[in-house]
Amino acid sequence: MDQPLAAAEQHAEIREEVAKLCARFPGEYWRKLDEVRGYPTEFVQALTEAGYLAALIPEEYGGAGLPLSAAAAILETVHAFGCNGAACHAQMYIMGTILRHGSPAQKGDYLPKIADGALRLQAFGVTEPTSGTDTTSLRTFARREGDRYVVNGQKVWTSRAEHSDLMLLLARTTPKEQVAKRTEGLSTFIIDMRAALGNGLTIRPIRTMMNHNTCEIFFDNMIVPAENLVGEEGRGFRYILDGMNAERLLIASESIGDARWFTEKSVAYARERVVFSRPIGQNQGIQFPIARAYAQWRAAELLLHEGLARFEAGLHCGEQANMAKLLAAEAAWAAAEACIQTHGGFAFAEEYDIERKYRECRLYQVAPISTNLILSYVAEHVLGLPRSY
Repeated sequence: MDQPLAAAEQHAEIREEVAKLCARFPGEYWRKLDEVRGYPTEFVQALTEAGYLAALIPEEYGGAGLPLSAAAAILETVHAFGCNGAACHAQMYIMGTILRHGSPAQKGDYLPKIADGALRLQAFGVTEPTSGTDTTSLRTFARREGDRYVVNGQKVWTSRAEHSDLMLLLARTTPKEQVAKRTEGLSTFIIDMRAALGNGLTIRPIRTMMNHNTCEIFFDNMIVPAENLVGEEGRGFRYILDGMNAERLLIASESIGDARWFTEKSVAYARERVVFSRPIGQNQGIQFPIARAYAQWRAAELLLHEGLARFEAGLHCGEQANMAKLLAAEAAWAAAEACIQTHGGFAFAEEYDIERKYRECRLYQVAPISTNLILSYVAEHVLGLPRSY
């Protein structure tokens, strides 16, 4: 299947090189990791060495200084060729908080090391068991004591925590009842997990339906130097929001890649598989679900490219970023459903990789933001309806 024109014209050389890299990590590589819930260290290292995980870091800090659309092309291609960018995608958008709001010392110290792979910034400590997506109600608290903060609390669904050197942490520094707005009093910190582990920081892996390397994290009087505060105390929620549109556009890119992988898999099998003396792809019962899923992901792709263009132009893109993420995730799921129906029983055999990708792509209708919250955002901020929560 040819690459759609809109995608092929953007960063074609990057897509070609990423595809070559992915060819070194076939389905067998991912299946073996899936069996043992392993982390794709070799894959992440290869992406790092090729400079792809430093795509958004400015050249002055050792990165490639590329636009967000280039990062989207990287992650889309990773997924379109059967790999999984979830093992490392967070580094692309987390570092933006440090770049935009960090001190000169923080940027000079961390960004070059992240760019060359000396440090991994893969963990993002925001979600908590009791508050979920109600971020302003989180309870983890960082108390200032002289030149340090003492952190107590808990996070959940903190993916890649066991495989990251640094974590970006959002915690309360002013009790919720003492602030005028619930978005105030939250602060962002850079946590050196190498120093904190066993010294107030405990990591507990969570087994999930897919190999996502996600964890619970517990803070028990964990010490954080005051110099690790990002920006101003109490403004952390705004700093986190800055990166959310980028995050949603990148996740949408991954879903577009998944949709392409499933569709190509479906089409190839439908052409080859012969039942009742004819290719099953000749039957409309097989054709129509594949064609509909294809239409869905091509439409989502157009909205994604609009969002990327607006982001790079410095324009507000919340509507496009949220809807692209919603529609791309649904398109990937539709393509996955069509792929399973096309393959029948063979889809459930691990060697086809369909069941693995099926499990992986389902996540993005729930995380990093659920479909329902996106619909609430569109209803309120785009359509002007009353706030529902």
